[in-house]
Amino acid sequence: MTTKNKVAIITGAGSGLGQATAVRMAEEGVNIVVVDVNEKGGNETVEMVKKLGVDSFFIKTDVSKAEEVKNYVDKTVEKYGQIDYFFNNAGISGSGKYFLDTDVEEIEKIVQINLMGALYGVRYVAEVMLKNGSGSIVNTASSAGVIGQDSVVTYSATKHAIAGLTKSMVAEYAKEGLRVNAIAPGPTETPMVKAFYEANPAMKENATKGIPQKRLGTPEEVAELVTFLLTSKAEYINGEVIRIDGGFTNTK
Repeated sequence: MTTKNKVAIITGAGSGLGQATAVRMAEEGVNIVVVDVNEKGGNETVEMVKKLGVDSFFIKTDVSKAEEVKNYVDKTVEKYGQIDYFFNNAGISGSGKYFLDTDVEEIEKIVQINLMGALYGVRYVAEVMLKNGSGSIVNTASSAGVIGQDSVVTYSATKHAIAGLTKSMVAEYAKEGLRVNAIAPGPTETPMVKAFYEANPAMKENATKGIPQKRLGTPEEVAELVTFLLTSKAEYINGEVIRIDGGFTNTK
């Protein structure tokens, strides 16, 4: 099935995994709706994908607010009349403090963006997809959503929840034509991860040592997986949480 003139919404598309996936999906002829709180990065992604010959526009969004999530869905439908693919990717990591040293305000912020933002996105996007008869969603979990990791307790809790969201949506709606999968990246060379390791340099060394391939992943490698899962190439894959971590969680 051709991907040309299909429509994808990508959240957190102003940098990192979202930006790399926007570019990779644009190479497949998919029109890209770029969603991010970062206006500069979002507009940069729009320009990158337009150079590949597809249509694109940016919607500034705080995904922790349900009304703003509904807005990006409504604007997409208003412009294109459809949503074929959704990369539900926006998220933050936190400060890297141990849980009992973490402020309640930080806990609430991580939960609102990582979990509630993902729930809102699936809620409003899936509604449109089911009306149109089909659709494919990829949620961003994490290696910290597969195993326990120190210094990221709240983040890990939200990413474990993403796995539950993914599997349960399939249990309810696969029979109506919806596919929902998740990726679980290990440490990857994104701006968010780089900033986290700059604040916690010892953790980068420990993480790299713990990866059998002895390096971090790249956003482009993750984008290839996301593109595969979103499109009809993965038509019979549903409800999976797929690790892409250089063997990191396999050794735990």
